Amino acid sequence: MRWWLGLAFAVIAAVTALLAAEGLIRRSESAFRKDAEARAVEASVAAEVALSRAVERGNLDEALRTVSARRRLALFLFDGDGRPITPVRASQTELDSIPQADVAVRAALKGRRHVESYDRGRVTVVALPMPWDSASALLTYSLQPGYAATMTMIRDQILPAVTLAVVLGALAGLLIATLTTRRLRRIEKAARAIESGNFSHRLDARFHDEIGLLAVMFDRMRVRLRESFERIQSERLRLRLTIERLDQGVVSFDEELNVENANGAAGRLLVGEALDEGDPLPEPWPSFPLRSFARDLFAAGAKVTNVRVSPREALHYTVCGIPAGAGFRTALFVITDVSEVERREQIEREFVANAAHELRTPVAAISSAVEVLEAGAKESVPERDHFLAIIERQSTKLARLCASLLVLARAQTGEESLQTVPVEPCALLESIAASLPTGEHVVVELDCDPSLVVLAEPDLLDQVFSNLVANAAKHTERGRITITARRFEEDRVEIEFADTGTGIPYALQPRIFERFYRGEARGRNGFGLGLAIVRQAVRALDGTVELQSTPGSGTTVRVTLPLAKEAGAV
Repeated sequence: MRWWLGLAFAVIAAVTALLAAEGLIRRSESAFRKDAEARAVEASVAAEVALSRAVERGNLDEALRTVSARRRLALFLFDGDGRPITPVRASQTELDSIPQADVAVRAALKGRRHVESYDRGRVTVVALPMPWDSASALLTYSLQPGYAATMTMIRDQILPAVTLAVVLGALAGLLIATLTTRRLRRIEKAARAIESGNFSHRLDARFHDEIGLLAVMFDRMRVRLRESFERIQSERLRLRLTIERLDQGVVSFDEELNVENANGAAGRLLVGEALDEGDPLPEPWPSFPLRSFARDLFAAGAKVTNVRVSPREALHYTVCGIPAGAGFRTALFVITDVSEVERREQIEREFVANAAHELRTPVAAISSAVEVLEAGAKESVPERDHFLAIIERQSTKLARLCASLLVLARAQTGEESLQTVPVEPCALLESIAASLPTGEHVVVELDCDPSLVVLAEPDLLDQVFSNLVANAAKHTERGRITITARRFEEDRVEIEFADTGTGIPYALQPRIFERFYRGEARGRNGFGLGLAIVRQAVRALDGTVELQSTPGSGTTVRVTLPLAKEAGAV
């Protein structure tokens, strides 16, 4: 670096010196020329004054000879038409030999002064206007020593100066380059140490110039990189320990489908033993091509994919495939054993279905008893009314339970595909709101866009809306119940049920959608199935449901459902 930097300094010095010398020469030559022209003009103006007086006195010829000899000028006078009125030869100079004489005379006749020097100041031509019709212009021609010799001496002196500047520039450049190179090599050495993973090489700045500031900033970067590297190492270790403690199996692998990292749970779920780095990704399940699934995660546009795998009866896994993003070469599997969850849900589904089936018998018996009492047991009016009230109340309660269980079972099992059709939610909400029994201190408000049409199963949708509205009315003694339906995003509809009732305690909210769950604060009326039915029904309709509640201020439930296409609108 130092050689070419020294050469660069020499070139810069040479170019600078040459430019400075050329500028000096041009300015000197311009100054000499202006000086020569100024002296010629001064003599010409003096001659013009003398000749003007001679014209007034009438002794022009004698004045021409006197002024010409005294001022050492060749003088020529011209009339208003530009014709010479004096001899065309004066002071051994022919008029025709004067350069640009006609141009100078025309300028003077127009009232302008014309000054021009030739042959590096040796010859100067001056034309001046005169105020007489018979003598309208004066042309002077003067010979002077010129400045050629002076300019030659200046050029001869500049050449050694330029040479000295080039030599000094080269030496200075070499010295600066050597010092700069040594300092930059120290920074390079520190950079190579960082590249090799050594963050202990300290870099001190000896000078506070730009390179010194660069060294200071570089050393600060070294310290921060060391801290960041240590923090990353600590986070990696913490992450590895955290992943190792997970019940889910986590496996990362490359494009060659070789394992990069795997926790103990992944080895246990896949092959029954630990997976080591570099092992090929196993193919543990004949019913599911795991390696083919993994290969698809490296395809362009791959998305996070969840699949359920059942290697054998009563054994169920979910495999979440996380693709390699842009610029990464590692994909990820998260394997979860859901066998116990599946078993519990199956038991619950069977219980609900069996309960619904078994409850039909007592409902029919109670209805028959009511018919018998109404037909014959009328002798004792008090007993008749008492038993009729009990039987009717229990019959209604059991029938409601039966219907709730059947709806929940249908939403859970998925054995029958739902026949969804376009449904107008506003009409359904208006009907439910109109028949809603509320206290005199409760106001029901409905804000719904009549043009909204959702894709749903009418009975399930009616069950969802009825349960939510009934819950709101049940827990609102005074205030208002607000039902709002509006467009949500591009392809969804959001229905919001908000009340100003008692609200739900925060401790109960996480379990509020569980089956048969009835919190103390919500009372013991009912079976704890209403919101469970709502959640399962909404899921079956490809929707979502969420609840927000503030104790003492009220509850808001939001349900989103698919928007029906215009072609299917009713």
